Amino acid sequence: MINKDKKPRILIADDDPDFLFQLGFVLRKAGYEVDVFDNQVDTSKYLEAHRPDLAIFDLMMERDDSGFVLAYHAKKLYPKLPVILLTAVTAETGRDFKPGNQESKRWIKADLYLEKGLHPDEIIAYVRQFIKS
Repeated sequence: MINKDKKPRILIADDDPDFLFQLGFVLRKAGYEVDVFDNQVDTSKYLEAHRPDLAIFDLMMERDDSGFVLAYHAKKLYPKLPVILLTAVTAETGRDFKPGNQESKRWIKADLYLEKGLHPDEIIAYVRQFIKS
């Protein structure tokens, strides 16, 4: 449950500095505290010490599966933590990683999978589905 006296905290991990800046800016403007990281290692260290109210991970960072690994790690530490995978992998590779069946949903530890390119209002709406402030 979110303390009404503090702003909800969102963790974002993405290796694209422009996207990281823009998404952080949009979410701060919407009233959230935001912590940003540009790699899997620092994000994992953060998760060991802090529990955000929501996590947003890019799928492919320094490794092709960084987002999957971070989502798994986050859910192992905090099973009820909402996790969004936000990626451009389909546009970049033509491959669709969206979980389509129960089997893939078991190993992809994300609550929502979105393609990059969303309007800021759409991202905020998705965040608000998970964070009731």
